[in-house]
Amino acid sequence: MAAPKKTTKKISAKSTPLSSSAKKARLLSSKLAYKGKVFSVFSDTVEEPGGIRNTRDVIRHNGSVVILAIDESKDPGDPDVILERQYRHAAGQFLLELPAGRVEPGEAPLAAAKREMIEETGFRARRWTLLTKYFASPGFLGEWMQIYLARDIREGIAQPEADENIQILRVPLSEALRWIADKKIHDGKTLIGLLLLDAARRAGTL
Repeated sequence: MAAPKKTTKKISAKSTPLSSSAKKARLLSSKLAYKGKVFSVFSDTVEEPGGIRNTRDVIRHNGSVVILAIDESKDPGDPDVILERQYRHAAGQFLLELPAGRVEPGEAPLAAAKREMIEETGFRARRWTLLTKYFASPGFLGEWMQIYLARDIREGIAQPEADENIQILRVPLSEALRWIADKKIHDGKTLIGLLLLDAARRAGTL
């Protein structure tokens, strides 16, 4: 006997996905399983919207900022982008990335972005714009990431932490986009930031 066909409920664009009427999961208990310097892990018991109880391990993080610094002084049509090349132990390889770092407790995100850019690259900027705010991996990670566009930049002296071995790169946006097309950039925040910048420039919104 043939298995019954699965049906998928279609949702109209008018009724979704920003509707606040949808039922949320209910937190029944939360237990700290691990507390580290950068993040903590909690084992949460939740009641799902359908009534089923689940245990979910959730990483709690104070949030991160990403800095998309561009220099439009030489060629406004194809500005330079500040990138970093550094070894990432978890990935087991060198990655090309936008500068980024965590938000310290009680620190405003924009202040964190300015601090991180100075520490990692030495650059400062006169104009700052929030490009987007997103969850990196919401299935288990409760970390917000905020990408800031930094413009009118000027060079300075970097102040990296002792464990940071960072190579600073200044490349035209067009070249960075070619690296994406050639699958040379694998870092999520960098892909999102560069593609958002390109889309905004094409749309004339920046």
